[in-house]
Order: sequence, then structure tokens, then C-alpha cells
Amino acid sequence: MAEHTDTTTEQRPNPNEKLVKVFDSEQESEAMVVKGLLDSEGIENDLASASLLQDAFPGLGGMIILVREEDAEKARALIAASRQSAADQGNDDETEA
Repeated sequence: MAEHTDTTTEQRPNPNEKLVKVFDSEQESEAMVVKGLLDSEGIENDLASASLLQDAFPGLGGMIILVREEDAEKARALIAASRQSAADQGNDDETEA
């Protein structure tokens, strides 16, 4: 019997909990990569269009990622480590050229 993965069962934080923004980007593709990173680490998160959340986060455009307040520090650390790794790889490419 084939396994069926249902995208509606993805891990999302309870909207009644206090959620905090840990990432925002004008690029949806970049936000999707970060969402995948958080998903892979088991951090429940919600990707939303910032334009839909203007009341809560005025002045933002693009996409934002929200997590539960208690997961925010871990999520930010993962995002920072991922960015540093990408920057290091970019520097390696430049030195090899």
C-alpha cells in the first residue's frame, strides 16, 4: 500500500499561542528554504504573506515566518547558522575560481 503524504498535516503552531517573527524576506523562495530548514528541525512554524499581517507587523512586505515564542531563539540560531554556512560556501567558491 502506497504512503500518502497529506500537506494539511504539516506542523504549524497553535494560533492561540504567542507567535513571534523570526524571519522575513521579499523573496518567497528564500522564505520557503528557511521554512524547510525549520520543518526539518521539528520547529513548528507558519509562513505567511506579510501583507496579510500589516496590523501586527506594519511596514513589512514579502513573506514572514512565525514560530512559538519558546522556539524563537532556536529558530533564529538555525537561520543564522544556515546563512553563515551559505556565506562560507560562497567564499570557498570565490577562492577556487
